[in-house]
Amino acid sequence: MLLTLAILSTTQMLLAQRGHAPSAPHVQAPRVQAPRPQPAPQQRLAPIERQNAPRGSAPKGEHLAEWMNQHSNLTPEQQQHALDNEPGFRDLPQQTQQRMHERLTQLNNMTPEQRSRVLAHNEAIEKLTPDQRAQFRGAMQQLGALPPDQRRTVARVFRDLRDLPPGERFGAMNSDRYRSQLNDTQRSTLTNLLRIEPMMPPPEPRQ
Repeated sequence: MLLTLAILSTTQMLLAQRGHAPSAPHVQAPRVQAPRPQPAPQQRLAPIERQNAPRGSAPKGEHLAEWMNQHSNLTPEQQQHALDNEPGFRDLPQQTQQRMHERLTQLNNMTPEQRSRVLAHNEAIEKLTPDQRAQFRGAMQQLGALPPDQRRTVARVFRDLRDLPPGERFGAMNSDRYRSQLNDTQRSTLTNLLRIEPMMPPPEPRQ
């Protein structure tokens, strides 16, 4: 044992004389963990916006018909100013602010009966599941993408079919009466509208 230590000591001295320092024992550097990426801050919804918007979807405007009822003691001009002063409203994108102002003007131009139907529609939408809401939104977007004349035709036929019992609607849509009035895109749109019809509020009474 002593002989072994002496040999090791002599070897180290020779290496030092030749300008070679004895190598330091290898020490593994502590592993530094990369910082975990922080989740992106969630967009804060202004109080004027819906707080129950589907997770992952863009914020939607609050039901202005309900907001309008809460401010029914104000004139339309005062309501527009009150909307501007809602907490967080000025933090919304300019396009969203403009759209909500325009919607408020539309609501003020409605009759009380029409506004009541808007409220009923909003309440019905809020009761839908996320999948139903996506189906409803898709059908309405498909209708809105049609040219104006085709959109009016689909809306008229849809009103006619709503007067029929649910079990007779698809058969009537494919009858000679309506088949000649609709192209394939219109029939597809009408089919999707009939599928979401149970989610809609009652239709307006015919005049």
